[in-house]
Parts: sequence; structure tokens; C-alpha cells
Amino acid sequence: MAQIKPSIPKGTRDFSPSEMEKRNFIFATIKAVFKKYGYQEIQTPSFENLQTLTGKYGEEGDRLIFKILNSGDFKSKIDSVKYASLNTQSLTPLIAEKALRYDLTVPFARYVVMHQNDIALPFKRFQIQPVWRADRPQRGRYREFYQCDVDVVGSDSLINEAEFVLIYNEALYNLGLKDFTIKLNNRKILAAIAELIGKPALLIDMTVAIDKLDKIGIDGVINELIDKGFTTTDIAILDPIINLEGTNRSKIETLKKVLRNSALGIAGLTELETILSLVNKLDSSAADRIAVDITLARGLNYYTGCIYEVKTNEVNMGSIGGGGRYDDLTGMFGLKGLTGVGISFGADRIYDVLNELNLFPSDTESTTQVLISNFDKKCEDLALSLLQRIRNEQIAAEFYPTTAKLKKQLTYADSKKIPFVVLIGEEEANSGLLTLKNMKSGEQSKLSTVDLIAFLKSI
Repeated sequence: MAQIKPSIPKGTRDFSPSEMEKRNFIFATIKAVFKKYGYQEIQTPSFENLQTLTGKYGEEGDRLIFKILNSGDFKSKIDSVKYASLNTQSLTPLIAEKALRYDLTVPFARYVVMHQNDIALPFKRFQIQPVWRADRPQRGRYREFYQCDVDVVGSDSLINEAEFVLIYNEALYNLGLKDFTIKLNNRKILAAIAELIGKPALLIDMTVAIDKLDKIGIDGVINELIDKGFTTTDIAILDPIINLEGTNRSKIETLKKVLRNSALGIAGLTELETILSLVNKLDSSAADRIAVDITLARGLNYYTGCIYEVKTNEVNMGSIGGGGRYDDLTGMFGLKGLTGVGISFGADRIYDVLNELNLFPSDTESTTQVLISNFDKKCEDLALSLLQRIRNEQIAAEFYPTTAKLKKQLTYADSKKIPFVVLIGEEEANSGLLTLKNMKSGEQSKLSTVDLIAFLKSI
């Protein structure tokens, strides 16, 4: 049998123990903030029925869904003449009934509908799980990545939107980021702009194009808009709106004049004003992070109100978070009129940012606090007894499993960044005093078992 060279699919990654400690630090930090604001955790399956996912993310999003081939001889179940006449798009539903989830929001909407009799409204949930997208892998963009989502359904209060700004601000600050921007816009404003230029039917095309401004620049956006059917006259109206500058207040006042004849546009601007006011009342420091950005579009079809995007200003990276209000996502599953709003943290991009800025706490590099050396069989019973006493105090400890040379044992401790090593030889066994070696400074001290445990608990 030919030897296979081990590899993993493009856009996926293995994670070492030290990397997992860092990732778990991110998850734990974000989860603590979610819980602080009253959200409870759920989980949903890694894959959903394909019909659950399709039609929720727009044409581009649907193309990026990973489909799962039906098991067995799926081809035999399709008439051969029909099979030969089908293109990829029409064939897919016949050979793939399931798909890996594209995000956590649509599965959450499905969950709410299926469990509507078991949940109390407003229902506040968070979810930290992987998602998959058949995207082109690049820096900060993976095909398999984790999202940390927090949503509330059954409440149209803008206090929810304001609290999400606070959640972003607190969680990212707790992770060590100091310079980041929380961008805000409203899909009602974008819909009003599409009406203003007489192209309401092309709203999705307009938002998808504008949403790429950071990636392809203004010339790229203009070219895409022209390809989608917008005229040079339309673009002349759009241009000053896309390039709107100034304070949040001045932007809103300018847009009030531009959209003064649009009830929908004024409604969106009023919502923005309310959110800004609420955030300022709750936490003025979070309000300072907000930037009203009319070019923010969030290409997903289901957003209907306020939309968010978060970017760090410390590293050249895409968005590290985003979300918005979706007023009738559950309606696609038969439950009409249930409004919702939510945001997501891009854990993998946040990991890359923290790593580049060297912001991970030093204690994420080690799980074991102390290693007990193994000199010989005579001292093994004493070492094992000490090991269990230390672990009973909820201190992470290891016993080196073989009687290797001390240098090898210390090298092992170094490789795992274990900060302390307890040396137990004949001298320690006779005196009752243990030798504790500080691996960072190299200093050694003699301690009784009681004092050793007290010291380890204190650090």
C-alpha cells in the first residue's frame, strides 16, 4: 500500500496544546461577559438540512455552503436522463440533503422555532461553536473557524442593541485590545438610499457591493455597481453618501437632510440616535468607540435594522466581529413576527490579533503548575503521595513517569513551561524537607510539604 503524505484541507488548522490554552482564554473571556449580561448557552448540530441554510445568506453566501453528499449510491436514485441534463445548481439538492452550518444565526432561528414552547421570551442565548465556509483561504480567513454568537429574540427594544455595544467593548478590552472601532449603520438607511436613486429592487446588489469597500476600494465598488445595473447618475448620488465624513452627529444630520422625504430612512436614523444615546447613558467609554459608517452593509440578506462591525486599529486585519437586527428570520421557518438581534465575535481573527500583539497572558502558556521529579523507586511512594495531596488542593501537578536523568526531566518541564519542579531524592526523603526549583530563576529552596502546598496555592 502506497504511503500517504499526511495533510489537512486548505483553510483548516491543527492546534497545539499551547495554542489551545490561548484559544480557551479567548472563549472563557468572551463567555464570562455573555453570562454577565444574562445570556445562556446552547449548542446546535454541526450540520443542518440543506434547505434550512439555503436562501438565508444571499447568492454569494449560498455558494459558500459546504454540502454533504448523501450516503450510499445517491446517483442510482436519480433517473439517468434527468441526471445528465442537470447543472450543478439543480443537481445539488438531489444528491446533498445536508450541509455544514455556515453561521450560528440561522441554526439558532431554527432552534427557536422548534423549541418555541420550551423557551421564555425574550430568549437570550449565546453559542460558541465552529462554522464552515467554502471561501478562498487567506490571512484571517479560514474555511473552518469558530464564532462566538450572542442573540436575543422576542424583544424589539433598542436597549438590546445598546448592550451589544457594551458587550463588544468589555469583552475586547478584557482580552487586552485597547484601540478598536465599533461601526454602526442601519439597513433601513441603506434601503432608503436605494429608494432615493430609484433602485429599491437592487438593494441587495447595492449593499453587497458597498460592503466590499475596504477590500476592493471605491473604484472596485463603482465597477461592481455598474455591472449590477446602476447608472453613472446613480453613482453620482451615492458618491457623497459613501464618502460621508465628520462626527457621528454631523453624519446623522447630513443624512436627515438627504433622506428627509423617506419615512424609512428617518426611522433608521432615529434608531441610530437612540442607540448612541443609550450607550452614552450606560457607558460613555463604550460610546467613544462607536463610528457611524454608512458604507457598512453586512451582505447577509436577513438584516433589517441596526448592523454592527468591529475592527481593531492595532493590526491590519478584517473585521473581528459583526451582527445586526433581523426582524423576521424565524418567519422562514413558520414563526412570523418574532424579532431578533445578535452579534458575533470572530475568535480565530481575534486569536491572530492577540498573537501578533503579544497580548496573551503568560499563564496561558502552561497548564501544569508543578512537576515532581522521579529519582528512583525508593522515593516513588513519597512522590506519589505528595502528587495526590497537591492535586487534592486543585493544583495542576505531574509526576515524571520514569527514572530518567534529572537534566531530561528539567528539559521536559521547560518544554511545557512548567514553572516549578519538586526534587525528591534520598536527602529529601530522610529530612522531610522538599527541594523546590524555580525554573525561571533557577533558585532552589527547602520546604515542608505543608509549606510547599501553601506556596503553590498562593501563586
